[in-house]
Amino acid sequence: MRFSTWEFYLRETGRSLVRNRLMSLASISTVALSLLILGVFLLGVANLNHIAGTLENQVEVTAYLDDKVSGAAQVELIDQVKGLPGVREARFVSKEEALQRLKEQFGERRDLLAAVEKNNPLRNAVEVRTLTPGDVKPVVEELKKLPGVAKVSFKEEIIERLFALTRAIRYAGLGIVLLLVAGTVFLISNTIRLTVFARRREISIMKLVGATDWFIRWPFLLEGLCLGFIGSLPAVLLVVRFYAWLAANVYTTLPFVPLLAPGDLLGRLSLLLVGLGLLVGGLGSAISVRRFLRV
Repeated sequence: MRFSTWEFYLRETGRSLVRNRLMSLASISTVALSLLILGVFLLGVANLNHIAGTLENQVEVTAYLDDKVSGAAQVELIDQVKGLPGVREARFVSKEEALQRLKEQFGERRDLLAAVEKNNPLRNAVEVRTLTPGDVKPVVEELKKLPGVAKVSFKEEIIERLFALTRAIRYAGLGIVLLLVAGTVFLISNTIRLTVFARRREISIMKLVGATDWFIRWPFLLEGLCLGFIGSLPAVLLVVRFYAWLAANVYTTLPFVPLLAPGDLLGRLSLLLVGLGLLVGGLGSAISVRRFLRV
């Protein structure tokens, strides 16, 4: 394709954007608003998924040891636990350390534990963390088989509820994102179709004088890409500024909330929104123009 032809397409695209400035403004606003909602929602889903993953990784299994296990047998047992498939970390907790933790939990009422200090009823234990949440149950079953392990605790009911909750968050988030993307494409496609519809007579005349389909289509495609690109910019700007503000406030007031760091997340999200703006703009134009080329 010759340079003069591209020059013609770009000139026609610019003229069309200016001549139909109200429709162009409507399309840009639609793209910006749709991508803004989508961007904020994607940030929410990404963070909920991150929090769910963090909670899953904090699941801990505790293996309480028989009181008769001590010395070399204790060391050997801990090595056996570390060697089990799916175990990421195993840490020995003496009954003295367990009592100290209990005192810290009681806080000002720690005096209530004074009566048991001389005859500590707690057991030595091994705290185990698994590689993945799915490794919890197999590791528990293996721990129960080890000689010297008196009891295994992993709060099965709470963990099952936690896993069910995290699965529900992920599936619901994925479904809502897909619906929102489909809705955004539909909305933008219809907005651009209105622009094309307003110029249907111009398209018919060009067809009647012998213009090829692609000669007519290119300016509309470029216009759709321009509208999608320009519309994505305010969406990216607002999403970035909103999340940077939110992250700064959460880090300050709620430091225990595991929010995703803005750096890489916002970079990837910005590229995604710009790419999506270009895609839906070009796709919307292509779909809309095709109908009016059948003259």
